[in-house]
Amino acid sequence: MTKARILMIEDESSIREVCKRYLEREGYEVYAAINGVEGLHAFLHHKPDLVILDLMMPEKDGWQLCEEIRLHSDVPIMMLTARGEERDRILGLTIGADDYLTKPFSPRELVLRVQVILRRMKTMSNPSTSSQILQYPDLKIDMATRRVEVYGNELELTVKEFDLLLLLAQHPRQVFSRMQLLDRIWGSTYEGDRNVVTVIVSRLREKLEQNPSKPRWVHTVWGIGYRFEPTEGEEL
Repeated sequence: MTKARILMIEDESSIREVCKRYLEREGYEVYAAINGVEGLHAFLHHKPDLVILDLMMPEKDGWQLCEEIRLHSDVPIMMLTARGEERDRILGLTIGADDYLTKPFSPRELVLRVQVILRRMKTMSNPSTSSQILQYPDLKIDMATRRVEVYGNELELTVKEFDLLLLLAQHPRQVFSRMQLLDRIWGSTYEGDRNVVTVIVSRLREKLEQNPSKPRWVHTVWGIGYRFEPTEGEEL
């Protein structure tokens, strides 16, 4: 069995080495970088399955690096930050991160988060677990390749954006609460900011919808959550 490759970009040696050791114990192939410039080089060279990225680093910070990685790949990105402010977490999610951990954190929690993300990636990309393609008017979702086409144009979606769209599209017109989406997409162990769902939905609409303020597919059900509308429709 091929080992999953993980790239950890962290300038604090104690955090970097402890997390690397814990991940390697779980059988992952772990690469490490100490700053953003080295991290981008390592990313392009090793092509990891998941990136763990510190926000505050010398030479190139985590926000810059996240944006640059997103130019090349939709690989899952988990951000590490010592900042507790909501705006910093929201910014990280907005520019393409899929998850985050606020320092200090337990290495065991990091390992658990990594396992959940990689397990979900494997399950949702396995064509044997479900039909390979969802087809709606002007929208095509290929689960095997994790590709989305809208009006014939392919979209560049992050892991969480794709997972959220797929879940909603697999259950047309079913309303999901934010808590249900957190549980299904981020896992039952997630204890982070619940606003993450709102951010991902907003980011998904910006890419998917011709007019994000009047969405065709991903609708808000006020006071409850979100639903997918397979045909032209109005907001509830």
